Amino acid sequence: MVGAIVAAVVVVFLVILFARTVRIVPQARAGIVERLGRYNRTLGPGMTVLVPFVDRLRPLIDLREQVVTFAPQPVITQDNLVVQIDTVLYFTVNDARSATYEVANPLQAIEQITVTTLRNVIGSLSLEDALTSRDHINAQLRGVLDEATNKWGIRVNRVELKSIDPPGSIQEAMEKQMRAERDRRAAILNAEGVKQSQILTAEGQQRAAILTAEGEKQAAILRAQGEAQAIQTVFEAIHSAEPDPKVLSYQYMQMLPRLAQGDANKVFVIPSEFSDAVGGLGRMFRQDDHNGGSTEDGE
Repeated sequence: MVGAIVAAVVVVFLVILFARTVRIVPQARAGIVERLGRYNRTLGPGMTVLVPFVDRLRPLIDLREQVVTFAPQPVITQDNLVVQIDTVLYFTVNDARSATYEVANPLQAIEQITVTTLRNVIGSLSLEDALTSRDHINAQLRGVLDEATNKWGIRVNRVELKSIDPPGSIQEAMEKQMRAERDRRAAILNAEGVKQSQILTAEGQQRAAILTAEGEKQAAILRAQGEAQAIQTVFEAIHSAEPDPKVLSYQYMQMLPRLAQGDANKVFVIPSEFSDAVGGLGRMFRQDDHNGGSTEDGE
């Protein structure tokens, strides 16, 4: 019975000894080995052997990129407005030894330096600049934090501002200003549209009037040319036939009303032939009257 108990104790002791001697470090982890309380070495991923009761393996350090969200912090802007700012920090442990021995609480240290830097940066900006300059603020925060945490073996990859919340009264005033600005732009666009519409309508009416006048002008010219050609043809036909003066005078009398029918005829010029034709007709009528009178007297 005693032998069984001793054997069991020895087995347990060997298991504990083996567990303290052979250690396995997972991927993307790092282990700090202390020998008799002093730093000895940094373990990488894989299996390693420690000296029992002499070497001590500290808690493993995660080497992956880590994300930390800080609680909203009240920050005063340059124009004395208190805003609540949420920040998100992305960092990576590059040196496990420095992260273990150079700073006691890395996350708390990073948070405090982030808040301090954020207040300094936002304090030099107005509310409008802070709302529109997030990239600039992120770059400044990252530069300061990276410089401060470098000696801790921590590299700050990125700093993001999740939100910048001004006071409720300021938000309401900003919303009213934005609505007024949108209404003003809409009114300007509407006025520009009405202006362009009126300009295009006036230009269209002007163009239509010009085209109508041109058409009427061309029509009048063509009608006048046609009438002139018709008159010229008639005159040439009459003169080529060498008509009797009585017939010629009669044709002139018939043509006269047609010459006066045109809408564009404001001034009517009587040709010299018309005077001769009227004179010839007069002489003809007087001769006929004289001949008729002599016949009656002879009877």
